[in-house]
Amino acid sequence: MRLADDRGPGHALPILTGHASSGRLERVLRAGSFAITAELEPPDSADPEEVYRRARVFDGWVDALNATDGSGANCHMSSLAVCALLTRAGYSPVMQISCRDRNRIAIQGDILGGAAMGVCTMLCLTGDGVQAGDHPQAKPVFDLDCMSLLQIGRGMRDEHRFQSGRKLSAAPRVFFGAAANPFGLPFEWHAERLARKVAAGAQFVQTQYCYDVPRLREFLARVEGLGLLGKVFILVGLGPLRSARAGEWLRRNVPGIHIPDAVLERLAGARDQAAEGRKVCIDIIQEVREIQGVSGIHLMAYRQEDAVPEIIERSGALGGRVPWHPGLDRGAPTHEDSADPAPAAASSAAPSRPS
Repeated sequence: MRLADDRGPGHALPILTGHASSGRLERVLRAGSFAITAELEPPDSADPEEVYRRARVFDGWVDALNATDGSGANCHMSSLAVCALLTRAGYSPVMQISCRDRNRIAIQGDILGGAAMGVCTMLCLTGDGVQAGDHPQAKPVFDLDCMSLLQIGRGMRDEHRFQSGRKLSAAPRVFFGAAANPFGLPFEWHAERLARKVAAGAQFVQTQYCYDVPRLREFLARVEGLGLLGKVFILVGLGPLRSARAGEWLRRNVPGIHIPDAVLERLAGARDQAAEGRKVCIDIIQEVREIQGVSGIHLMAYRQEDAVPEIIERSGALGGRVPWHPGLDRGAPTHEDSADPAPAAASSAAPSRPS
């Protein structure tokens, strides 16, 4: 029997002194639970129901949903808009902020606007270059990078001021995160870069896709040697590969992705490669959740979002708990991450579960 861990404001996971925000993800992590987040791909649409339909796939399976910000330098509904819709429905979103498209004036305004709408968690990214996306003729901004963005966000939250020094009448209460790549070369550089991000203000990180657990262990050993364990929550990035061919394409065309030959050979030898790809993901989840220093996982199941419930269920990653979601208990008050009552378009029944 699985029990809900968070049916309403403060239930079971209270907001404690020292929390940077009232957000659900921060409370889950600080309570010592193995957290699960997932990527929600924004639609190429102005219809809010498309956002809610995509979010409902994850009901009862994840603690927070990442709204990507022009991922891969491709144009979609903005992260800020997706997060506004999600908080309105009661979801706990992670607002991604890319430095590629906006200067520090616009970014600081977005931090305030997101916080005002109930966004409690923000992920700071430098962003992919415009040449990688569908508008290569666009003019990149890159006024900031992820570390300067983290410093500015921390100053807004902790010192109640803009970067200019002008005071804020109400500071944003935000749990700030960043990205990390344990698998890029040189290995030592990425661990040291994570240390700089933590010093700049990162409280959690979500990593690049992990298909090589031994390399992850090496990275975490370096992180521990730098004294970072206990200072930052590490969520390991994972995702199912649809086929060996898809995996080969990823490692050849997406910078920073490392997929060992053994993984591709395992997929190529399977009768149902998509099913085997899910099994590989499940096996890695079960291995990484036992590693010291890993606080959770971040699932990026591009165009395979419907497989996320199966992957989480079969991996046992939740350990019997059910993350709160808008349809779990209609009698409960709207969670503090939400600014408004849930709209009818966001309504859904709780997914069925095996006991």
